[in-house]
Amino acid sequence: MKIIVPMAGRGSRLRPHTLTVPKPLIPIAGKPIVQRLVEDIAKVAGENIEEVAFIIGDFGPEIEKSLLQIAEKLGAKGSIYYQNDPLGTAHAIKCAEQSMTGDVVIAFADTLFRADFILDKNSDGVIWVKSVEDPSAFGVVKLDNYGFITDFVEKPQTFVSDLAIIGIYYFNSAETLMNEINYIMDNDIKNGGEYQLTTALENLRAKGAKFSLGKVNDWMDCGNKNATVETNSKILEYEREEMSHYPASAVIENSLIIQPCFIGENVKISNSKVGPGVSLGNNTIIVNSNIENSLIQENTRINHGNLSNSMIGNSAQYFGVAREISLGDYSVLDFLSK
Repeated sequence: MKIIVPMAGRGSRLRPHTLTVPKPLIPIAGKPIVQRLVEDIAKVAGENIEEVAFIIGDFGPEIEKSLLQIAEKLGAKGSIYYQNDPLGTAHAIKCAEQSMTGDVVIAFADTLFRADFILDKNSDGVIWVKSVEDPSAFGVVKLDNYGFITDFVEKPQTFVSDLAIIGIYYFNSAETLMNEINYIMDNDIKNGGEYQLTTALENLRAKGAKFSLGKVNDWMDCGNKNATVETNSKILEYEREEMSHYPASAVIENSLIIQPCFIGENVKISNSKVGPGVSLGNNTIIVNSNIENSLIQENTRINHGNLSNSMIGNSAQYFGVAREISLGDYSVLDFLSK
């Protein structure tokens, strides 16, 4: 089986953190979002992953190298494709047409999930969904009495269903899906000015394809700062036991660590209280601070911080007192200087 990961967007709602790093590569509890996504899919699929294909923008060679390493960790071939123009979800998949063979999982890299079910390979496909309060912002599905999907509706303005598509799909024939995507693009069939995957799915359903439901227990968004910090806290809670072990290189002096927390390599914490719900990236230094429910990346220094629901990037420096901040890479915020 193959995993196809469209991730060309830069994540403008998560700025300033995505100005230097694409959103799918932002670490959550010590691992990039996209790495967690493909590992979770491999676990749910319960079978060998042959290839992981990433569809990206102009991210640069270092990021491409990082993505290929994520595939290698699964024992899979890594492939890179480019989506230079944001023409929609179906167009993104079209960019990876060379890898669209056999059975595939397509996963858009802006979400994480928790699920416990066996992949139904007797249907033509499986669509992962989650019940939401406001379905108007999502593509949704309607079901028949047997649990098969009867309609795909993109961002309904009147209520038709609260089952939102979370952006993860299984298809037992990538070739069949590609034929439909090629049809809607050749005939310039757009929804909202873009070529939508839901259009291809609705056409396949109308031709007799049977799509079943994959329900998730938890769907975690990483769309903006608040959502990303909350997702970090949730992942830490899910992996509480694993996170309770600190690397030998970490130095913790006269400090209280309240679980769950992720503490990276060469982290130094002194005279501070950290946690719960805190991730500290490699080589970060925390001094005389109180930090909870926050996501701090690598090589950052915090002194006299009183932080909650905060997100601080790589190689940043923060000196002072605040309750909530969002500070990007290489930034300096100093309330202590005269």
